[in-house]
Amino acid sequence: MASTPQETLAQHRRRMKRQGFVRLEVRVRRQDAALVRDLVGALDDPARADEARALLRARFGARAPKGLKALLASAPLDGVDLERDLDRGRDVDLS
Repeated sequence: MASTPQETLAQHRRRMKRQGFVRLEVRVRRQDAALVRDLVGALDDPARADEARALLRARFGARAPKGLKALLASAPLDGVDLERDLDRGRDVDLS
């Protein structure tokens, strides 16, 4: 029984997903299209992939922190006074 083109495409996409690939669509200027293709080719080439990833991470770094805790952890604290007086509250007679 022959598969329809839609079934064939769906099978291909499932196979790629199992292999760890994701499908992306990017929009770039015409003059950057060849550069993006070369970059994708370098990431796909086992001989150049590690070096390409290292260069990209070194230049562009990690993504912005997610969540308040990560944001506070990455915030510069130079010149911020973090000391405060110890307040023991009021005296209470419990007798």
